Amino acid sequence: MTASGEAAAVAGVAPLPAPAKAAGGLHIPSLDGLRAVSFAFVFLAHAGLDKLVPGGFGVTVFFFLSGFLITTLMRLEDQKTGGVSLRGFYLRRVLRIFPPFYLTLLIAIALTAAGIVPGGPLAPRPISALVLHYGNYWFAFHGSDGVPAGTGVYWSLAVEEHFYLLFPLAYLLTRRLGGRRQGLLFLAGCAAILAWRCWLVFGAGSPEDRTYLCSDTRFDSILFGCALAVALNPMVDAPAGGERLWKLVLLPAAVALLLFSFLYRAPWFRESLRYTLQGIGLWPLFVCAMRYPTWWPFRALNHRRVAFLGVLSYSLYLCHQVAIYTATAWLPALHPALRAVLALAVSLAFSWTMYRLVEKPFARLRRRFSVA
Repeated sequence: MTASGEAAAVAGVAPLPAPAKAAGGLHIPSLDGLRAVSFAFVFLAHAGLDKLVPGGFGVTVFFFLSGFLITTLMRLEDQKTGGVSLRGFYLRRVLRIFPPFYLTLLIAIALTAAGIVPGGPLAPRPISALVLHYGNYWFAFHGSDGVPAGTGVYWSLAVEEHFYLLFPLAYLLTRRLGGRRQGLLFLAGCAAILAWRCWLVFGAGSPEDRTYLCSDTRFDSILFGCALAVALNPMVDAPAGGERLWKLVLLPAAVALLLFSFLYRAPWFRESLRYTLQGIGLWPLFVCAMRYPTWWPFRALNHRRVAFLGVLSYSLYLCHQVAIYTATAWLPALHPALRAVLALAVSLAFSWTMYRLVEKPFARLRRRFSVA
């Protein structure tokens, strides 16, 4: 019996199935669909609907999902081997993130230099910031001039890289606390980041880019996912709370909290409390999406075409704004909706090619360092 099965048996409930091993690695219900929905938020906002669609929330969901997934993988490895290989963790991250990232960035630089992708002259210092994964701080303090148009979105990858560098050590240092206490410690970290963000907003008068782009003010969006993975993981831990509680109380409350975070637009709120409230609201959403994948609100997330868009979401994120800027520059007379459709089609073609020729081969290599 698995560890989750043993815990469930003690609690007197049916054990959860272990996360499935799919051809591309660990498969957890609804996560690929959530990736697809997150990308849709980002794409629609960048395509001109930013007044209606909260694109930043799509990035926040990506952060939360990344924290949940990497921590779940570390938990499973820890249960299986009695530890977590830092070497294996960092190698898997490098093989997952770097090949598509550097190839897409190189293509964007080449197309900009050739005059195909619009934009001002390229500059070595901001490009070096992207290459070395501190572009988020560069953009916050110097702006995004000097990089290929559409690569400004890479700030979020820098946040994740900084987190990946530090978090495995934090996990190893706290793993003996047990899941619930470890989760509370991670949530305390989220509270500390909120306090720091509030000081920057209310005490230092920092501009919006400082709190939106920088790692030290956005780590909590990832850490909320990590806390869920260790304290209340639907795929590893025994269910906490009944189905009616989650479906009829916690999920509606979470949706209401998220809607409030979208609709209340005061600048002070957006750059201080917003990320915290969204992190809290995502807990019930993720739990229900994974525990009840066949329930009608989440059924579409597990449709094979939606899930496949989620599989492509990383490359889609890397290339979509380059495609949008290029379509806007070359086809200014075309209706914005048609330009968006064209940019999406180009992005899908690029991402599918990247998936087949780059991501899948490196995924096979990555599995050699996978234990969970």
